[in-house]
Amino acid sequence: MAKRGGFPGGAMPGNMNNLMKQAQRMQKQMEEKTKEIEEKEWEASAGGGAVTVKVSGKKEITAVTLSKEVVDPDDIEMLQDLIMAAANEAFRKMEEESQSVMGQITGGLGGLGGGFPF
Repeated sequence: MAKRGGFPGGAMPGNMNNLMKQAQRMQKQMEEKTKEIEEKEWEASAGGGAVTVKVSGKKEITAVTLSKEVVDPDDIEMLQDLIMAAANEAFRKMEEESQSVMGQITGGLGGLGGGFPF
């Protein structure tokens, strides 16, 4: 009668240990890169530099700079739009770099917290 289960030749347990070690190294690298990203800032401008917004890797706005020329009490909507555009661009830059860095570590396994695509 054929033996069921187990790992023929004992090859799988060794491979599993190597896989676990690789996963632990990857997790440590991801934690280090996440910390680096959280400490970094990205900046974007709108309106030809009239509005500048800085964001952190923690997804927080850390600074907003407005030129005097853009502050028009009769056109608050334009100022709001420029602030929103600059903030969105700064966040887009941060996300793009973050995904790129994490993608290098995971080798395209779905990203940080993204799971596997199946």
